[in-house]
Parts: sequence; C-alpha cells; structure tokens
Amino acid sequence: MTSHLSTVTTTHVPPVRARWRLGLCVLALTGAAAVRADDSAAPLAYPKSVADAVRMEKAVALPRSDLYETPSLAGTQPGDLLKSEPSSAYALPAGAHAVRILYHSKDAEGRSVGTSGVVLIPAGSPPAGGWPVIAWAHGTSGVARQCAPSLMKDMEYGEEGLMPMVRAGFAVIATDYHGLGTSGAHQYVNRLAQAHDVIFSVPAAHKAVANLAARWTVIGHSQGGLAAWGVAEQQVALKDPNYLGAISVAGTADIGDLLGLMGGSANEATFYLTYMAFGVKARTPSFDVSQMLAGQALARYPDVTSKGCWNYAFAKFMHDKGGKSLQTDWRRSAAVQTWVSENVVGSKPISGPFFVIGGEGDNTVPYDSLKKIATQACRAGTKLNFRSYPGLDHDPTMAESSPVQLQWVRDRIAGKPAGDDCPSLIAADSPAK
Repeated sequence: MTSHLSTVTTTHVPPVRARWRLGLCVLALTGAAAVRADDSAAPLAYPKSVADAVRMEKAVALPRSDLYETPSLAGTQPGDLLKSEPSSAYALPAGAHAVRILYHSKDAEGRSVGTSGVVLIPAGSPPAGGWPVIAWAHGTSGVARQCAPSLMKDMEYGEEGLMPMVRAGFAVIATDYHGLGTSGAHQYVNRLAQAHDVIFSVPAAHKAVANLAARWTVIGHSQGGLAAWGVAEQQVALKDPNYLGAISVAGTADIGDLLGLMGGSANEATFYLTYMAFGVKARTPSFDVSQMLAGQALARYPDVTSKGCWNYAFAKFMHDKGGKSLQTDWRRSAAVQTWVSENVVGSKPISGPFFVIGGEGDNTVPYDSLKKIATQACRAGTKLNFRSYPGLDHDPTMAESSPVQLQWVRDRIAGKPAGDDCPSLIAADSPAK
C-alpha cells in the first residue's frame, strides 16, 4: 500500500473551481458584489451559467469505485479500516501518492456509518518515526454523494493549503465526511458528526498505510474549522495521548443568527440555506424542509442537493435578487433548534493546544463573529492561540496562513509550549475604564 504510484501534477487540473466553503456568506447582508477568492495570476472562476457549472464539475470529477460501497459493519468498531485502494488519479505534488480508505465512523447520534477518505503520502522516504500526520477537515463541497473531495482530481482544495501540507512533508488523512462518497445523508455542518469522521479516520489510515507517525494534529477550514472545535472538545473524554492539537481556520460563527439574517432576501448565496436544511433533515429525518425554507430555496431544494455540487448550486441561484428564502417562524422547529444547538462552540472545555485563525475581510464567516466566539471561549477558561489577517477573505485566509499553520504543527511535534493569546483577546474585549 505504500509503493509510489504515478501521479498527475497540479498543472494538469485547470483552476476552475469557485471557493466559498461553509455557507454563512454575508454578501446577502452587505450587498457586496461577488469577489474572487483567489487574486493570483490564474484566479479561480465562478460559473457563468448552470451549463458552465456542470462543465466545471465534470472537469475534475472522478468515477466512484466499489470502495465507496459500505459493507456490513457487524463485528467492526469505529476506527476500523473496511477497505483501501491506491489511486493515481489526483493532482498531487511530484512523487507523492495516495491511498483511498473506507472506515467505520459514527454520525451525530453515535450510530455506526461508513465514511470514505484518502491518505496523501509525501514523496521520498519517511523520517525516523514515520511521516508526521495532519488530519484534514475540508470546507463545503456540496451535500450530494458525488461531492466527496476524494472524488475530485484536486480534492476540492488543491493548492489552497492542502497540497502545501504534502509538499512540506506531512502525510494528510483527508476524510470526506459521511454521506459524501458513501451512501446515506450527509449531516452538513454538524460539529459532532464531522468530528467523529476526523477522529476515526486516523486509526483507519494507520491500518492502511505504513510509516505514519502516531502523533497527529487537526487542521480544518470553514465547515472543517467547526469540526476542529468538535475534535478538541471530544478529546476531553477521549484523552488520546497522540493528539497534539487543532487549528480552526475561518470555522466559527453564530449559525442561528446568520441564518436569520441571510433569509431576508434571496441571492446567489441562498443555496447555502438549502444545504443547511439538508443538514437538519439528515440529522432529523422526520424534519419537513418546508418548515424552514421558502420561495425558490424551497422549490430548488431537491435539485441543488442531489444533481451537483458547489458550483452547480451557486449557478442555480446566481441571478436571484430579492424574495423570501426562510419561513418567518423557522426557529420554532425542534429539529432546527437541535441542529443549531449542536453547533454552538466556545462554551465547552477543549483538550490540547488550539489555534483560531480568521480573515478580517471574510465575507463568509464574519471576522467579528469568529473573534467573539474565540473570546467567549477564553472567558470560559479555554487557552488558545489567535491570529487574524487584515483584509483577507475566506479562502485567501486559508491559503495565506498555510506557512503559519504548518509551523504551529511543527512546534507541537517538537513539544514547544503553545502559549496563550486569551489575555490579549479578553483585554481588547473589555470596556475601557
């Protein structure tokens, strides 16, 4: 499983993927025009039509193999490897290779599920003790089964922080999250479910790939940033001695408040509401999405949650302006209340070093909300590192902070103290005397 395979270089996949991740986009609130997430010489493009979105997604799509079919889980435990297969289909740094995995995980209610993912192994020979490990938690790719990052040539992120990890000599264990790739509804933006998928991917990957170091850290962006909080919270009880800490990049916001703000006027970001309704229903199957969605969000719900991924959903709503997208009394649903409450972070204890990163120009997860939650966590007794990037939007924050992220991980591996930025956060938040 560890022999080097032929790979595709990153230049072989055109940079045509648009990138907003979590779905708490505030363009609807500010009236701001859509801005590219990457201002480099070859910027990532937004689809100009539904047909364009279909073309873009087809260009990076990979066929789903039998690995993604979950066998009986009887006699297996969370973290057990169910299947594995090498793959040379990805756009990886030269010399790197990949092994897909299917493993036993748990959903938000603790029910057994099968989750797919992929392990990326750097080029060359591993250092003494094995390749240092990063468990990667991705941002929004979609909610349909075909939207698994491991079913995309660029694994959804490509050079946006993901491949730099591999190039820097880290083995990356990248979960898809249950319901992406595998059968079953994806519990979208669910802190518990996605944290389970990250945690149980680690022992499964060790069974599939040799020469992985025992110690590991988590890096998550957007939806995955929320998962990183969940991992840190669950480690309080798990007490995994090999867990070294977590980084949450642009990954926290008050979901309930943002939903209420977004629901006032339909726009190109309205499809995120359909994704969230999908997540509520995946968590509580009896939930009727008409209790939450209204207008075109309700009418297009079956389409955008099944026929395509991020680009497709964006294109379906790109010409919408105005019109109600949320029911007035959407908060009254018990299923919605459960979903919102399960995604509150900052109030529970966490284990291990924790690093929160935000972009001050983030149009997806508002920086003020992220900083507020980090400060609340500090006031509740959590110690954490905090760093912001002036002017950076959601995805540039992930990309530009990559060197800082990787150095933070190296410091944890080296046993260096993480320090604590809470005193300065609390001081900045305290009323002037």
